Amino acid sequence: MNERRTLSRVIERAARVHPTTEVIVVANGTTDGSDRIAAEMGARVLRYAIPLGHDKGRAVGAEAAAGRILLFIDGDIVLPASELHPFVHAVNNGVDVALNNYQGPVWKHDVHGVVLAKHALNVMLSRQDLGGSSLTAVPHALSRRALELIGADALSVPPLAHAMAVVYGLDIRAVHTIDVGRMNRIRVGGGGEDPLEPLICQDHLQAIRWLMEQRGPRGGHSDLTRQRERVT
Repeated sequence: MNERRTLSRVIERAARVHPTTEVIVVANGTTDGSDRIAAEMGARVLRYAIPLGHDKGRAVGAEAAAGRILLFIDGDIVLPASELHPFVHAVNNGVDVALNNYQGPVWKHDVHGVVLAKHALNVMLSRQDLGGSSLTAVPHALSRRALELIGADALSVPPLAHAMAVVYGLDIRAVHTIDVGRMNRIRVGGGGEDPLEPLICQDHLQAIRWLMEQRGPRGGHSDLTRQRERVT
């Protein structure tokens, strides 16, 4: 929403990723003039007077985008173009979903719920190779084919879009590592907790529910030798 401090640098670097890059900024609930800064820098600005909700801007931006490759970044994380190139390069060479290989701080006594949820979802999807890589974290890039199969609306619930990409057989790879956990602006609620943690964990539960609807109550995993029908 309000990214005045960083937005101009984010746009300037994003524009360097490719000669024909179209930079789209979803300004929702902005009150600090971020939308004007984006427009002055030549970005296409989609303005909404009120906040659309967490991650909803991804769906809105994707719906408006015309490119073959869609790169998603945050307005408060300034990255050089060289760190964004690997995602675009991967999709340009046939990958459908190019993920950030960020795994999160897993070697802790109390691991953040979102980190656990990302790892757990990939296990359920039989993509243990991805670890904690997920569409939840930026940067990531999608092919036009991926967008058309998943649908722009699903991008507002990143774990759901991630599950759909796996189930639909898209080529998904973790292509480059950027420690966004270190860069993300810390948001703390009244009790000192992360206010986004329950929301993002709930998004993962929505993805798991969808997976069970597609593959059955065990998510497509074998029940081995159990004969549950014999239990009364």
